Amino acid sequence: MKIVHVIASIDPKNGGLQAVAMRIAAAQCGLGLEVHVVSYGSPAVQAQVREIGAIIPNFASIRWHLLPEPDGVEKLLCFKGRRLLRKVLKQASFLHIHGVWEPFLVHASKLAKSVGIPYCVCPAGMLDHWSLQQKSWKKKLALRLCYRRMLDDAAFLHVLNTDEVAAIEPLRFRSAKLVIPNGVFTEEFDPLPDSGLFKQKMSLPLNRRYILFLSRLHIKKGTDILAMAFAAISEMYPDVDLVVAGPDGGAQDDFMSLVEKFDIDHRVHLVGPVYGELKIEAMVDADCFCLPSRQEGFSMAITEALACGTPVVITDQCHFPEVGEANAGLIVPVDPVEVAKALAVILSDAVRARSMGLNGRRMVLEQFTWPAIADATLRGYRLSA
Repeated sequence: MKIVHVIASIDPKNGGLQAVAMRIAAAQCGLGLEVHVVSYGSPAVQAQVREIGAIIPNFASIRWHLLPEPDGVEKLLCFKGRRLLRKVLKQASFLHIHGVWEPFLVHASKLAKSVGIPYCVCPAGMLDHWSLQQKSWKKKLALRLCYRRMLDDAAFLHVLNTDEVAAIEPLRFRSAKLVIPNGVFTEEFDPLPDSGLFKQKMSLPLNRRYILFLSRLHIKKGTDILAMAFAAISEMYPDVDLVVAGPDGGAQDDFMSLVEKFDIDHRVHLVGPVYGELKIEAMVDADCFCLPSRQEGFSMAITEALACGTPVVITDQCHFPEVGEANAGLIVPVDPVEVAKALAVILSDAVRARSMGLNGRRMVLEQFTWPAIADATLRGYRLSA
């Protein structure tokens, strides 16, 4: 069975969508499938992807088809992308599209339909209410012109949780919805690295605790909420710092302005994006992981923090109720006061925090693994064929 994955950009700085595409493809290779990935990415990005893939099982078996970063014309009309797709789609059994709001994905869906290849679309939270409110008139117009057809004609929509099913129900797409979550490879998290490695590598004080935020610095991720919540508890916990890891998604300057306003800049460490083993080391060293997002599909960062045995504080808009059900962390409203209270609970009780961490690690390694997820995608493909 030949599977083709399409994503508009494979650049890891764009968030979890890229990490998911790489890992689903690798897990499908582990099932013995012929798996291709078609995307855009500069030589530097391609090298970075290969470096990240070094610790992903079966990553070397993926067949990559990467074009240089597109200019404005190519991004809209995708001349090179469509030529490449025509070649790669020959004798394909199924096309898996990652994302929504990119012309390349629309072209991919049209090409697949023209040659009778079924496809699915993974919206990854891009169709929920909060996301649709951003540049809303453009998205309404885009849906009317072409994206609704792409979504309606899909064999199924690959949604990440039942909340996403409910969120897109008002849009009345004709296609079926299949819930398939994200996950981890057990091999990446067992055994875990020794504690202290990240602190040493980043020259962080070994005798201080830290809260970890790991994601794009974007307003969607609640960076302003994070700054306000940490400021609220900083005096209560003078031995705790805040480590912020991730690329700038447009909110870094505003975040740092708040940090300076609250006079906590000496307690906040901006370390930039971290990937691979360094990312896992950062999570292992953290006393708490915090993602106060206004919107998430199914956060890879939360899932990986849980796999590292780190208790988490997340918002209800992260749509990860299993965290509460497993007693693996605290879920709160999108409110800096509530986030601060939850952080205080975990920082104040080491025994409870340790228990939460163990619960989260057990849950993820038992319920959310890429081989099982790959098998679920395969069943979906076969039912749609």
